[in-house]
Amino acid sequence: MALSRRTVITSALAAAAGLSAAGRAVARSGPGDVVGKITVGYQGWFACRDDGSPIDNWWHWSHDWGRPPSPSNTAVTSWPDMRDYAHHHPTAYAGLGNGAPATLFSSHDQQTVDTHFRWMQENGIDTAALQRFNPNSSEGPTRDAMAAKVRSAAERHDTKFYVMYDASGWTDMHTEMPADWTDMMRAHTASPAYALQNGKPVVGIWGFGFDEPDKAWPAPACLDVVNWFRSQGCYVMGGVPTHWRTGTGDSRTGYSDVYHAFDMLSPWMVGRIATIADTDRFHTEVNTPDQADCDAHGVDYQPCVLPGDVNSGQRVHGDFMWRQFYNMVRVGAQGLYISMFDEYNEGNQIAKTAETAADTPTDSGFLGLDEDGTPCSADYYLRLSGDGGRMLKGEIPLTDTRPTPPKP
Repeated sequence: MALSRRTVITSALAAAAGLSAAGRAVARSGPGDVVGKITVGYQGWFACRDDGSPIDNWWHWSHDWGRPPSPSNTAVTSWPDMRDYAHHHPTAYAGLGNGAPATLFSSHDQQTVDTHFRWMQENGIDTAALQRFNPNSSEGPTRDAMAAKVRSAAERHDTKFYVMYDASGWTDMHTEMPADWTDMMRAHTASPAYALQNGKPVVGIWGFGFDEPDKAWPAPACLDVVNWFRSQGCYVMGGVPTHWRTGTGDSRTGYSDVYHAFDMLSPWMVGRIATIADTDRFHTEVNTPDQADCDAHGVDYQPCVLPGDVNSGQRVHGDFMWRQFYNMVRVGAQGLYISMFDEYNEGNQIAKTAETAADTPTDSGFLGLDEDGTPCSADYYLRLSGDGGRMLKGEIPLTDTRPTPPKP
């Protein structure tokens, strides 16, 4: 598509999107593939040397991708449970405490992605948001391949997926993001597994309005991109700052029109809460007024739910995560976004994780899921996410008591 066509006329957009004269539809959305559903953020960004990926490096496992991960060269804070993976890539860590070698998976391996989507299917996780960073770099071919692998796995395991652009550090996103959608990613909406909301393909954009150096785009450019996607018939989800509504803290000022242009808002929460008390405080001071603002503007609200950083002892055998499920369901959220499925870097993953320190490399210092003394199965946070989804959907009663046992 010619670049000149990316200049958007507001009145034409309003007509195309079926908006009111005030610029927004009054009613919120009914159930779809994100409203009334559990969505997980899916990084899919791990690679290993000699795994066949275009990047052919220890992508996101190490700080120095050219060298295998080790105690002095690691980018993760938590260790995966490797028992379900067909292919294991040796690292420079010492062996595990249980005697097994210290190996890792590659996201570029189709069996890895199939395994992850099978776990989603088995645990009632509805939708995966595939993170797509700036593809106009050396990472681009690997990210393109990951989109195809996610599509295949989602189709095979009856799970929905959609493309979620992370604009971090993307200097020319104003022109390049629409071009990438037109030239590359839109083709995936032909898949029966591609997520639809209100009959429209879902697209996520994460990063607009954050007060961070690598997210310094002016508000008009951000608004233009959101409106362009909506003019293309997309339902646009926005991953926005925690304090988007007040324009304070992690949010730049002057972005209110950008935030309210999204069809759905999902404020970021990683690093903002760490305890059950934090969760309750945010429910009162942040989530409740956030929901009211979204209601007033006809925007769907999809707050984040975090399992907590394993190595920082935040999880308290699931009670931290369950309190968030309880608070977000009782606030009336239209959907829930779990941050994240495979984020071993921040230790906030729900994917299968080492159960004990004996299941981690002996020289790593990583903790297992039993870090507070309560034994937990490797799939515990997958099961917990499934029960959170059932509570969101009204399949189990609203309860502040976690129904999911740490061991099945």
